[in-house]
Amino acid sequence: MAGARRQDILNRLAGLSEDAIQRLGEVPGADRAVTAVTSLRERTDELQRRVRGLEGLEQRIAALERKVEKLSKSSPSHAAAKKTTSTKSSGGTSRAKKS
Repeated sequence: MAGARRQDILNRLAGLSEDAIQRLGEVPGADRAVTAVTSLRERTDELQRRVRGLEGLEQRIAALERKVEKLSKSSPSHAAAKKTTSTKSSGGTSRAKKS
């Protein structure tokens, strides 16, 4: 008995929903609202595709950061040599004074 009553409620709800959709279609400007909602859906889909692409980039960046960290830990003498050579090359003004 409860199953029949539930079915009756669902049928009434479905009928009301259909009536509401028909009324919305008759409202002035409804086509603009539908167009806006459709556009919003398309833009949301595009945004989701772009975000999925960012996930791959984040993974690649994380892998590159691990490699850089590993390389910087394995050769600290190279980093010190690069720092000293960059400061020595700034003596370009002393040549101009000798002439």
